[in-house]
Amino acid sequence: MPDYNGKGEAEEELLPPSKSALKRQMTALQQLGESLVALSDKQLQKIPIADDDLKIAIAETKRITSNSARRRHMQYIGKLMRNIDPIAIEGALGALHASRQASTDTFHELETLRDLILAEGDKGIQQVMERWPAAERQQLRQLLLQHQREQQKGKPPAASRKLFRYLRELQDDQS
Repeated sequence: MPDYNGKGEAEEELLPPSKSALKRQMTALQQLGESLVALSDKQLQKIPIADDDLKIAIAETKRITSNSARRRHMQYIGKLMRNIDPIAIEGALGALHASRQASTDTFHELETLRDLILAEGDKGIQQVMERWPAAERQQLRQLLLQHQREQQKGKPPAASRKLFRYLRELQDDQS
């Protein structure tokens, strides 16, 4: 059945992509390259990049400080990205992002638990004991008392930081 321009579906499938579609694809590949450049060296090692020229170009881009030179180099990376399969890289970036998000969520959860302990005292300590039976109740109480003394004297919240570190140790031991 012909569409609005008189061409059938079979004819459209044989046509090459439009200039705008090609430009969108190239821009997407360049943005993927920018995501790779933004990663640290340790994170970049986790990404499956088979093309050595692309690895070198990414490393070079990190050293470029001039905006116009960096923009040209990013276009070069986009050109190199045309020769590789971006699906594997996108999957690895997605996994890396998910891992980072899980770490951030855990961090916020521990902060909330710490604040609960500092605000509610024994009720918050009881929640920690239910979650981690191996936790030392006495150490939690000491940190709570130390925090209260620091607040009364107007000192910096060192006990609060110690409590957070202890909760993070408990979380890491569980994992």
